[in-house]
Amino acid sequence: MPSPSSRALAAITSAAVLAGCGAASDASAPRWVAEADTIGDTVVVRTIAGSVWPAGVTVTPEVTIGQFEGPDEYVFGEIVSLTVAADGSIFLYDRQAKALRQYAPDGTYVRTIGREGGGPGEYRRPDAGLAITPDGRLLLRDPGNARINIYSLTGESLGSWRIEGGFSTSNPLFVDAAGRVYTPGLMDRTADVTRWRNALIRVGPDSITPDTLPVPELEHEPKVLVARHTTERGTSTSVNSVPFTASAHWAYSPLGYFVVGVSDRYAISLLRTGEPVLRIEKAWTPVPVNPEEKAEAERRSIESMRFTDPNWRWDGPGIPDTKPAFRSIFVAADGRIWVQLHQPAFEIELEEETREPRPGRLTPQRWVEPLVYDIFEPDGRYLGAIELPRNTSVRYARGDHLWAITRDEFDVQYVTRFRIQTAEPIADR
Repeated sequence: MPSPSSRALAAITSAAVLAGCGAASDASAPRWVAEADTIGDTVVVRTIAGSVWPAGVTVTPEVTIGQFEGPDEYVFGEIVSLTVAADGSIFLYDRQAKALRQYAPDGTYVRTIGREGGGPGEYRRPDAGLAITPDGRLLLRDPGNARINIYSLTGESLGSWRIEGGFSTSNPLFVDAAGRVYTPGLMDRTADVTRWRNALIRVGPDSITPDTLPVPELEHEPKVLVARHTTERGTSTSVNSVPFTASAHWAYSPLGYFVVGVSDRYAISLLRTGEPVLRIEKAWTPVPVNPEEKAEAERRSIESMRFTDPNWRWDGPGIPDTKPAFRSIFVAADGRIWVQLHQPAFEIELEEETREPRPGRLTPQRWVEPLVYDIFEPDGRYLGAIELPRNTSVRYARGDHLWAITRDEFDVQYVTRFRIQTAEPIADR
């Protein structure tokens, strides 16, 4: 009898062969060419060429919420978190408005949930933690009140769970299909910032976290810049990666496992519980760093470090001449893996009044990369690549839809729902 690994390999290989056969009879059909292998306890699915989706994938905006001027509920200041219910209702927290708001799937304002404060259902300083559980409860992480607020999807307060206060993060709340809820934290907050180790801390009604999950440590020595500045009030420390050097990346899948990778190669590992590790690989060609792009990155890095130490001088490795394989990993609500790719940069025109830095901010960036994602199924099948408009930040994705924060030429924020369109429908899951 074949092992589970062998059966998985057979399924993947069959899918690749079928895709190839379809392409042989119809030039417009998708053609995904892959090879699968087992190395120890790891199943490797390596895309050689092509994709499951046919050529010509487009991303089309369907709904946009927001106005340059208008009613308060449609003028966004600083959206820090966003999530989407099963019916397409949109929930977001606007830090500038200090309001948690709900919008219908068509973008119509529905209600504001809670208010600023410390009482039941109120919030003081929410961060990027906003999620919906499988049983339909809305969770808002509020480090200012050291808790996670719980609401119904119609806005009623249902209580709260205690968390450690004072730790704000741009990472989301992670909720898996079994209803387990995890918030990012540190294994040891007393350690030096250069030795911090990330973890996911399970939260719930009993506030007991016996199954805190350390983020897997990968074999990688990051190239970093460090700035320290000591005053009578203490020591401040900043640690930033050297631009365009490889980094270790991680995300947590709603299917209940970590997704990790080091960007010095195109390899993403799904650390599936109770199953062999699945490693997704894909051929790639390193992208050169434009000399002017490199000079700008160095200048902005120096500016950033001097916010901590005004006398800082470059003390780390130099900026490389090529870019890593990818920039980030994002796992959609259906378990699909979104890999943001590095791309050749292009120079944008800046308005004259925005060319110089404002106090406390970096010099505006002139060299930017197109926003391109490779998308994979959780079994390793490569669906294809999509490109999104500049100034787009993906916050949630499911099936053929994604929800993002977009900005116009005046830096005004909007919420946009996009549809990924191919020659054949993409199933929502």
